[in-house]
Amino acid sequence: MTKPSPSRRRRRILAALLLVVLAALALLQFSPLPAPLQRTDYAVLMLDRSGRPLAARIAADQQWRFAPVETLPDKYREALLTFEDRRFLWHPGVDPLALVRATVANIRAGRVVSGGSTLTMQLARLLRDDPPRTLWEKGREALLALQLEWRLGKSRILVEYASRAPFGGNTVGLRAAAWRYFQRAPDDLSWAEAALLAVLPNSPALIHPGRQRQQLLAKRDRLLEALRQRGLIDADELRLAKLEPLPRTARLPSLAPHLLDTLAANATSPLIHTTLDAGLQQRVNALTEQHGRRLANDGVHNLAVVVIDHRDLAVRAYVGNVTHGDRREYGAAVDIAGRPRSTGSVLKPLLYGLMLQEGLLLPDTLVPDLPTNYGGYSPENFDREYRGAVPAHEALAQSLNIPAVRMLRQYGVARFHDRLRAMGMSTLFRDAENYGLTLVLGGAEGKLMELTALYARLMASARDGQAAPVTVLSDVQPLPEPFPIGAGAAWLTLEALRDVARPGTARQWRLYRSSQAIAWKTGTSYGLRDAWAIGSNGRYTVGVWAGNGNGEPAPALGGATTAAPLMLDLFSLLGPAEWPQAPLGDLKELQVCRDDGYLAGGQCSARTVLAPLDSHFQAVTPHHLRVHVDDQGRRVHSGCENVAAMSARDWFVLPPAQAYFYRFRHPEYRPLPAWREDCADGARALSSRAPMAVIYPHAGSALYLPVELGGQRGGAVFRVVHERDDAELFWHLDDRYLGRTAHFHEWAIQAAPGWHTLTLVDDQGFRLRRRFQVLSH
Repeated sequence: MTKPSPSRRRRRILAALLLVVLAALALLQFSPLPAPLQRTDYAVLMLDRSGRPLAARIAADQQWRFAPVETLPDKYREALLTFEDRRFLWHPGVDPLALVRATVANIRAGRVVSGGSTLTMQLARLLRDDPPRTLWEKGREALLALQLEWRLGKSRILVEYASRAPFGGNTVGLRAAAWRYFQRAPDDLSWAEAALLAVLPNSPALIHPGRQRQQLLAKRDRLLEALRQRGLIDADELRLAKLEPLPRTARLPSLAPHLLDTLAANATSPLIHTTLDAGLQQRVNALTEQHGRRLANDGVHNLAVVVIDHRDLAVRAYVGNVTHGDRREYGAAVDIAGRPRSTGSVLKPLLYGLMLQEGLLLPDTLVPDLPTNYGGYSPENFDREYRGAVPAHEALAQSLNIPAVRMLRQYGVARFHDRLRAMGMSTLFRDAENYGLTLVLGGAEGKLMELTALYARLMASARDGQAAPVTVLSDVQPLPEPFPIGAGAAWLTLEALRDVARPGTARQWRLYRSSQAIAWKTGTSYGLRDAWAIGSNGRYTVGVWAGNGNGEPAPALGGATTAAPLMLDLFSLLGPAEWPQAPLGDLKELQVCRDDGYLAGGQCSARTVLAPLDSHFQAVTPHHLRVHVDDQGRRVHSGCENVAAMSARDWFVLPPAQAYFYRFRHPEYRPLPAWREDCADGARALSSRAPMAVIYPHAGSALYLPVELGGQRGGAVFRVVHERDDAELFWHLDDRYLGRTAHFHEWAIQAAPGWHTLTLVDDQGFRLRRRFQVLSH
């Protein structure tokens, strides 16, 4: 058998070596990397707009291990390489010179004093959960180090090591160590701080008090000397760095724990960047705690606050829940700022703004305020009084319920429901019909965060004509959404809410109104369970909720008395801001009647008002009549008086029911003069307008008349008003005459179950009919 030629043997050897190299490369490329590189349990860290920590949640394994830094800061990188691995950039993961040096040192010492590990080998050891230090394990570390170098590259290896290195106790990784020991981000570390964190993983137990901290200080200073020898710092920097003391472990802040819980539930990263301001958040927390202690004495145990900056429509402070009292009973862990609560009256300004925008009213348009019933629903004002008719802007400023309900009925519940959802209210999960007219008075639920955002968008629209959605995450840019209330309507709405004292806070409000302009609204839910105060100055919108987390009512609860004082103090904390100028480019001038705010029709004294530019308000005054009187001021017409003997006058006249209540607050109001006796018959033919109205019961009402002790059916007192004080009324029930009344028109009526007709005739022959139903038992 012939021997292969030398050239063939060389080819075989080269082929074998090539196969070995290819196998090694395949092993490096395709062998799975350690699981911790893909699946690491990180602690959650929430940062403010400047990168300062707001709150953190420890990892499941009870380690403070934050998300890796993106790149290593220069100071820490140089300190780490100087201390651990000066040839890191040149070796392939295993440093032969370091191994030889370690072997020689170990032989001379007669024990293991150096392992010769590179940074890559140390990372390999960390990824394998620190196995026993045997020769076999050292070999496995070396192989894994080669694989890491092949797969990750130098920069990634440095980041992975720095993010997994132990820094004492349960502090893991550079980011956690920088914040826990120095209360700053890794990028902001000094040379002394960077040097300390470079040497600490080598002996992490030394950081704890009483555990040879002088040894740790000496190691740090030796590293600083080495940095000086390498020319990375000068003599002065070295001297100052050595003067810096060793740190103590600090607790991580917990400035917004409820927001952390809310955001972490849907976060895709363990590092959450927010728009909050840590300094402002701390001050808002302190002020809210102070008010919380005061309110706890009144049975109000929970508070929540949201502060939004108009300049970028971003949340600057978020207090999810301050609890005083039994923390478990009142839900101290619940993020109330993000939970639905009954809205009270805080939706009224949005309805007002929408109606302005869509041309359904003007600020001075009179809105009825009188006893009202819609399908059995009878709203009442907070003071249980009626004003007859009130300008829309005053109804909003005084938070009158009856005008608000009547405005909603005019606007449409379904329409308002759809607009609110489009503006960002996510809590309207029922159909509009299910809410009904109570929608504007607290029949719906809303979140403090969302409602405050709506008010902030209202101010942003008035300021800049732009009102993008509000954000709390700095790394999320929400898609722009059209805000249905334009700049002109938004500004007019805020003007209606500006400089208005609320019941119970007039004295306190006077202390603030001279320092800054604030447009604000309060609200209290039915049953005294939720109190709201939301307001805006030229820069911030502040929302406050007060109540009990478990829904327990509190007799002292009220938007004006409970939530508003905290809101006003928060505005003092924030400082004054310039109020936005009227957006004249989005406003137009209209001529309206001074008396009722409707378009002047030539029969009233007019004045100029502002209205949204794109609105189309077209309602001409219905409350001004051209009347004719004789020389004694009595009403006449051409059928009973010579035209030459009549004089024409323009008269402001409200419907009888409105006029009855209106006159108590407006003594200047003058009812229409009575018809002259010989003109009354012709007047009835000329006018279909009845000079009287039934105040109770309401039209179409169903009455329940109880049976009294004697077995007889009880009665209901009917109440009628007439625009003439001296009028006489004649009462008829069905076809039966009951009697007459003068001046005060009330009658107790008894009737059997079923439908009935009440007929009223005044002394000049004018007639009014009202249908009503009596229910059976």
